[in-house]
Amino acid sequence: MTSTLPNPIVAPDFLLETDAARELYHDYAAGMPIIDYHCHLSPAQIATNHQFANLTDIWLRGDHYKWRAMRANGIPESGITGEADDREKHRNWAATVPYTLRNPLYHWSHLELDRYFGIDELLSPDNADAVYDQCSNRLHEPGLRVRGLLEGMDVRTVCTTDDPTDSLEHHRALREEGYGIRVYPGFRPDRALFIDRPDYNDYVDRLAEVTGRDISSYTDLLEALTQRIDYFHALDGRVADHGLNQLYDVDYTEGELTELFARRRGGENVSPHEARVFQTAVLVELGKAYHARGWVQQFHLGALRNNSSRILRAVGSDAGVDSTGDFPQARGMRRLFDTLDRTDQLAKTVVYNLNPADNEVMATMVGNFNDGSMAGKMQFGSGWWFLDQLDGMEAQINVLSNMGLISRFVGMLTDSRSFLSFPRHEYFRRLVCNIFGNDIKRGLVPDDRRFIGKMIQDISYTNAHNYFNFPK
Repeated sequence: MTSTLPNPIVAPDFLLETDAARELYHDYAAGMPIIDYHCHLSPAQIATNHQFANLTDIWLRGDHYKWRAMRANGIPESGITGEADDREKHRNWAATVPYTLRNPLYHWSHLELDRYFGIDELLSPDNADAVYDQCSNRLHEPGLRVRGLLEGMDVRTVCTTDDPTDSLEHHRALREEGYGIRVYPGFRPDRALFIDRPDYNDYVDRLAEVTGRDISSYTDLLEALTQRIDYFHALDGRVADHGLNQLYDVDYTEGELTELFARRRGGENVSPHEARVFQTAVLVELGKAYHARGWVQQFHLGALRNNSSRILRAVGSDAGVDSTGDFPQARGMRRLFDTLDRTDQLAKTVVYNLNPADNEVMATMVGNFNDGSMAGKMQFGSGWWFLDQLDGMEAQINVLSNMGLISRFVGMLTDSRSFLSFPRHEYFRRLVCNIFGNDIKRGLVPDDRRFIGKMIQDISYTNAHNYFNFPK
């Protein structure tokens, strides 16, 4: 395909403003493989080498980033998540893309079209059908089934996000097959923490079923969760993740927790304060279990979710109506990390924030708990969600550089549900190289491209490879 306008986003030197940046990217960063240590990809689709039906099926279905942009552009819900056919939904997205200028979706979309399908045109209503047909046809090629998409991006490791009650049957199948890309389960116990949710007892009943044990006491719950941690560990799981508004600074006793859990299992409601106490206590016990097994614990903090009850009713959760929250963060982090650190039971930890006002809070708090046992044990994680764009990632990188050691950073992850999201690693690497390139030009760092190039390779891949220490 050709375009009447050049597409600067797919050009070799996109985002690279200096000679040093261009050398750092092309000679050091571009060829590094990918470790995606937190995402929401489907292990079933990897195990079955799923074939997507068309471009909408892989590109728009489930992508709440794009849904949100289309709503802002005046597209009715019927043409986004509703009854419109897949071609029409793609046309609606193509009509929206020109209006996403300066939004990261504009960059990501064009990188994805070029890197996976070789389409270097700027997407618009004029070429929407041609792009749809070309990409949909190519998705039926063997090399563009799910595994081909991963292999084409040189993805070496993927960590999915899995509930403690999941069977992990697809992880087991991939392990037994000996599939070359390592696909590891990620333990996400949020539903076991949220004791105030209406469906909490139903969830605990499900946990009891999969563990084959009665869960009538707080101790029973902790034992059941530990049993599932061991189940994940046996299938090479080495990471846990928690999607929470915030961590809490609250006191509690064992007796309070025993009584609280018994009341909830008996059908009584709990107060907001009791819910905070329960979450805090369970996270402490989970943290001890993670540390004992050499796991990495991750905390995604600060999202205010499902703000539109109308869209929640119509579409469900993860529908593009979440936002940045303004929750207090420092004292709760200190409480959890210090409680575990006092007894030398603080696992390797990555913290991600969604409110840019908390960048310095997060970076300085994790720095309090490095213990000399390894380089970079406590990590201020990459810009996440609404901060997963040039300004947000650059701000995170600058704060990390000023408050900690950028050289020990474990780098980028997609946190995505889409198999077309891996150019985000390229996007991140280009940005990092540009930051260092500009520093060289300004005389802020020495023009030692071999040393800085090696550092950028570490940030792109090697640090994560060493930090997570996944089974071979």
